[in-house]
Amino acid sequence: MAISKLTRTNTFLFFFFFFFLLFCTELPTPSLAQENQSDQPYVGVNIGTDVSNLLPPSQLVAFLQLQKITHIRIYDANPDILKALSRTKIRVIISVPNNQLLAIGSSNTTAASWIDRNVVSFYPDTLITAISVGDEVLTTVPSSAPLILPAIQSLYSALVASNLHQHIKISTPHAASIILDPFPPSQAFFNQSFSSVIVPLLQFLSRTGSPLMMNLYPYYVFMQNKGVVPIDNALFKPLTPSKEMVDPNTLLHYTNVLDAMVDAAYFSMKNLNITDVVVLVTETGWPSKGDSKEPYATKDNADTYNSNLISHILGHGGTPLHPETTSSVYIYELFNEDLRSPPVSEANWGLFYGNTTPAYLLHVSGIGTFMANDTTNQTYCIAMDGFDTKTLQAALDWACGPGRANCSEIQPGESCYQPNNVKSHASYAFDSYFQKEGKAPGTCDFKGVAMITTTDPSHGSCIFPGSKKVSNKTKDVVNSTQSSSAGEKLLRCRTFSFLKISAFSNILHIFLAAYFPIFLLVLL
Repeated sequence: MAISKLTRTNTFLFFFFFFFLLFCTELPTPSLAQENQSDQPYVGVNIGTDVSNLLPPSQLVAFLQLQKITHIRIYDANPDILKALSRTKIRVIISVPNNQLLAIGSSNTTAASWIDRNVVSFYPDTLITAISVGDEVLTTVPSSAPLILPAIQSLYSALVASNLHQHIKISTPHAASIILDPFPPSQAFFNQSFSSVIVPLLQFLSRTGSPLMMNLYPYYVFMQNKGVVPIDNALFKPLTPSKEMVDPNTLLHYTNVLDAMVDAAYFSMKNLNITDVVVLVTETGWPSKGDSKEPYATKDNADTYNSNLISHILGHGGTPLHPETTSSVYIYELFNEDLRSPPVSEANWGLFYGNTTPAYLLHVSGIGTFMANDTTNQTYCIAMDGFDTKTLQAALDWACGPGRANCSEIQPGESCYQPNNVKSHASYAFDSYFQKEGKAPGTCDFKGVAMITTTDPSHGSCIFPGSKKVSNKTKDVVNSTQSSSAGEKLLRCRTFSFLKISAFSNILHIFLAAYFPIFLLVLL
């Protein structure tokens, strides 16, 4: 009898632990960190609309996807663009224009209608991440400053009513000039004439987990302080220790102007006892062309600044004050806004012309996914028209000689020998050298006789070096797609297995729920 009770007790314990494990354990699921990568620093772009023949929304979105641009900011809430962004992975900041602040700030009903029309109608199919309310209001339209906070609070209340306040942040972009004495950063502080707006705004941002949006332009800092701020500091160029800017109060070393501007914002907030609001750089960039008074607005400088900026952000560079925190940035801007009024630089901040041709060569290869497929991968170097044969021949001889271009294809009998003239042969040699040097700035010049083009100069059986590279990349993409297909098959297989296990588990749960009481009666 004792043995029988012991057996029953052991059997009961076995079934008890078995049922406990079965009912209380679950198959592993992806963690929130795996599903949500929004805490990682990113590079986005601003999209202005003062562009001749701006791409239709569907083509614009296709272009963004081609460029692997995943974050954008627009200056309104264009419904056609928001609709085109639906079911893409592109995240967008939408904006309330300055001229709508009065209506929204003075009426909760108007704010609710704005949220319903421009957010609820599209989210979550369109990934709206934030709303920027106004733009540089304190410095451009100071008379509207009292409207900012009421407008933000009305919009936030509408988001709360729609249960979207945890997903979409609200803030307002500021010009750098709201911060006085920005260097050294430790001495920076907000212009006290804006205190009635800045203090409650920062408290709101802290309470809602929203960022301080800042438009920060090292270009203007350099132009206004030539002789004081070296251009290398403004362009993120590598510096010797003697050229680094040192904050005498903290002894922090600054290797670039942007980091100093970001830290000036952090110190300014700290002076108001705000330490938990992050800085989001809603605008930054460098113009690629200017008038006679803007000699540093060049393509080389624009390329250097934006390329180094992307590298700095995606490399999680942080700042000297907060090395653990890297501010995300939005480059100003995607397209040259050619309809802008003078000065010349105002129309030349874009990475691309309105027809999607690159405004200059952005060197981001190997930096990350941003712009990984930009059209600079499809540029070629060719001989320009209008130069005499002697000048072109000298450049051709240098490219095939000291330049070590591969000129084998323009030899007699080879695929690019015809047409047999100096200009055609020079174009092939120039492109060979250009591609060999990684399309670096200055490698398509040849004393002014060469030019960069996005039109493939290949003809017949003659394939130019740049076209060969694109062809090889296309093969790589095909192979990658095939691998992805295999991976998808494996995933489907695993998913099917999971479904079988899940179905079996569900049946077992039902069975045990029905018969578990009977087991207990028998055992006890």
